[in-house]
Order: sequence, then structure tokens, then C-alpha cells
Amino acid sequence: MIEMTLSEVAAVTGGRLHGVTDEKAAATTVTAVEFDSRRIGPGGLFLALPGERADGHDFAREVTLCGGAGVLAGREVDAPSVVCPPAEHRDAHTYLGAVDPEGHGAAVLAGLGRLARHVLGALPGLAVVGVTGSAGKTSTKDLLSAVLAPLGPTVAPPESFNNELGTPYTALRADATTRHLVLEFSARGTGHIAALCAVAPPRIGVVLNVGSAHLGEFGSRAGIAQAKGELVESLPPGDLPGDRGGVAVLNADDDAVAAMATRTPARVVYFGRSADAHVRAEDVTVQAGRASFRLDTPQGSADVALQLLGEHQVSNALAAAAVALELGGTPEGVAAALSAATPASRWRMEVTDRADGVTVVNDAYNANPESMAAAFTALASLAGEGRRTWAVLGPMAEIGSDPGEVAAAHRDTAAAARAAGARVLAVGAPDYGGTDSTGSTGSTDSTGVTHVDDVGAAAALLRDELEPGDVVLVKASRSAGLERVAAAVLAETTEGLVRR
Repeated sequence: MIEMTLSEVAAVTGGRLHGVTDEKAAATTVTAVEFDSRRIGPGGLFLALPGERADGHDFAREVTLCGGAGVLAGREVDAPSVVCPPAEHRDAHTYLGAVDPEGHGAAVLAGLGRLARHVLGALPGLAVVGVTGSAGKTSTKDLLSAVLAPLGPTVAPPESFNNELGTPYTALRADATTRHLVLEFSARGTGHIAALCAVAPPRIGVVLNVGSAHLGEFGSRAGIAQAKGELVESLPPGDLPGDRGGVAVLNADDDAVAAMATRTPARVVYFGRSADAHVRAEDVTVQAGRASFRLDTPQGSADVALQLLGEHQVSNALAAAAVALELGGTPEGVAAALSAATPASRWRMEVTDRADGVTVVNDAYNANPESMAAAFTALASLAGEGRRTWAVLGPMAEIGSDPGEVAAAHRDTAAAARAAGARVLAVGAPDYGGTDSTGSTGSTDSTGVTHVDDVGAAAALLRDELEPGDVVLVKASRSAGLERVAAAVLAETTEGLVRR
């Protein structure tokens, strides 16, 4: 973050100083923002946000005792602070939900957004890259970080910081030395991505795909496409001079994404396997779950051998390559960076081997029918011939509200796993099975799906059933907490764990 005084923070956010004199505020330097009071140090500005178990406003005094510069608050607190005005549009901050009945958190988020916009405006040499899509945002964000880092200092979100807190928080990690800022843009409804783009205006926008993730919020795939396209609508015109022109990086293999070319003033660059793509993958091969291909671009070609698990990572890699080439990369340099990239965010196709040969693939952060299908393909390829495979599946959230459609999506997903050769273990998700799927825990229904009630029962069943050489995929929406199953399976041995 660029250095600012507490007085300047108040002016930028539209807030008022509280608990500090004007002279003191003018001399107090803010160098970072944090929403976790335990991470506040000298120069830190604490974001007082409400949570399910505590309200950040109640920790304001502790922050200053740790040397923090002050607090960005929604109400008066017992510490030097900037009290933000009420948010004009509280519906833009719905992720806080019931924990923010007074709107204090919404006020802080609105002030934080104004602060981020100001800081980014003071960094004219910064290239902001926004990424959205129904699946693959975090993996692509990590690949972008890998391919852009050799071209200059790069800031990218830790984990999946992609909402009205995560976006400005990440943006404020940029300073005068930063050349590239990579941001994920997520949405729970129409207008959310547009609002995030107003906080951190991107020059390059990447749309990966339009699937069924968050179908419950949008009602249809067309609704999802409308919301994702807000990213490319926000880009500057492509014909601006120098390095200011906007670039929309679109997936040529997804019709709904390719159609967004008509919605943007930016120059369009297509990626994919299609012959129409500017940045293409040729001669794709997959061995032990990992893809290799020739990167074909207008600037030349180079060979890529991905270390990330899953053929679906080819598309993510092409998106990252297209951005890097726009920002000065060469095909050879981009290919080398892609080939060296390893998993950077937890619970996304993490592959760990036990000493007895059992392999665990922990992909428990997100799930929808499209990402499930990609994971089953990767599971089968990783296992190869002769190894048993398991698909430990939890509920897929946010795929719609119609009970019949939700049940059908789960049944189709279980059938896809079985078709890929996996033994299916459904954890707290009866929709994965047939009409007799409500039997006792540990029972197998007529479709071949074994059902257990919870994480403990799943871990116990796997402890009894796993054999050396088995490969176990654990996948569900984040709310299911199935990463605990993967942890339990790996905890069966304390020796010989190898992450790859």
C-alpha cells in the first residue's frame, strides 16, 4: 500500500476522525490494512467488520495497543479511528448477511472500496488483471501470478479473496513497485462484478467459462453469462494509446463466453483449442493426470508440461498465457513459467501420497457439475490401469433451487463418477443415489453409491476399506467441510507423506 496519513484516509473514504486530534492524525502513517486484529502491526489500519462470533469494533482498543495506526470503523470506537458514513447501497454487501443488522460492516466495506480506488488511481503504471468464470478462477489466478512474476513485481489474492472485502483488500497490497495486480471477481447476483470493477478497474479482463456454479442465485446459464460479462463491459476502449488500452481475454471454446466480444469496448483476444483462438493449445497429451501441449501464439510456439493435475488446467494455462503475452512475455518464457507452476492455493487438486501407496486428491474447496466431471477425468488419468479409485463426494451448493433439478444434477454426477470407474462415497448427500438412498449409514444403494451421514463416518469407512495403491478424490462445495476427510485419511500415517 502507498503510505497515507490517517487524515488522508478520512478524506478519501468520506469518513470523520474520532478519538484523535487533527494534528496527530496528520502525523500518523498508514501502510497496510488488515481485517484480522492479530496481524496488526505498526502502520496497520484495522478493518472493524462484524462476524458470526465477534464484532471487530470490539477489538479496536487492542489494535492500538499493538501499535496499529487506527481503525476503519462503522461506528465510534475506543481508539483513533476513521468512522465511515453509512453505505448508500447496502444490498451490494449482502455477504455479511445477518451479522450486520446495523449496517456498520457495510459502511466499512464501502469506505474500504473508496480507499482502494484512490490508491490504484495513484499507481498509473500498474496493470490490473481481472478474472472471472464459473470454475477455475483461483487456479488461473495462481497461474497468472506465476507467469507475470518474471515480468515484474506481481500482487495476487491469497486464497479466494474475490468479494467486496477481498478485492479492495488485495488491491491495497499494491504499491509503487507493483507492476501487475491480479484480482478474482466473483458474484452472487447481477451487478456485483460491475461494483467490484468500480472499486478496482481492470485493464485486462479474463472470462474463463459459464457453467452452473451459483445457478441458484442467477436462475439460468444466461443469467450467469450476463453477470460474468460485466467484467468485459467495464474495460477501457482497446484503442487507447500506449499501454492503457483494454483487452478482453475470452474462451473461444465456450459459446457463452465468446459471445461477450460484442459487449466490450476492449480489444478481444481469444484463447482455447478452437482454430479461431489467438492463443491455442495444440497436440495435447495427458499422462498420469497431467497435461502437456504446444503453446501456439501469434508470437511463436513453445512446449508446456503442466505440473497441475487435470486436463482442464490447459484452458486455465492458455488464459494466463494470453495475459502474459499482452504484458510483454514471450512464448518461451511463458511456457517455462507454466511448466514450473505448482499448486499455490489449498484444497484445489492437492495430490498427496502416503507411504503405503494410497494417493489422496483434495479438491474440497468448490464443486459444481462441470468441475466434478473434470475431476473424475483427472482421477481416472492419475490412477491409470490397475489402481482402484474412490470419489468421496459432498453436496454441490448453489446449483439451483428446484429440488428435482438439484437431485437430478447430483444423480448425474454420481453416474459420471461411476462411469469413470470410481467407487462413490456420498457424505451427507442422499441426492447422489437412487430411490433407496436413505438407508442406514454405510449402505450401498441400487446405483452403487455408498452413503454415510458425516465426515467421521466417511473417515471410518475409508480406514477400513482402503488398500495400498488406491486413489481417493475428495470433492464438495466448501460448506461441506470435506477437507477433513482428506486430512483424516492422510493422518492414518505420520511417515512418508509426499505432496506432488
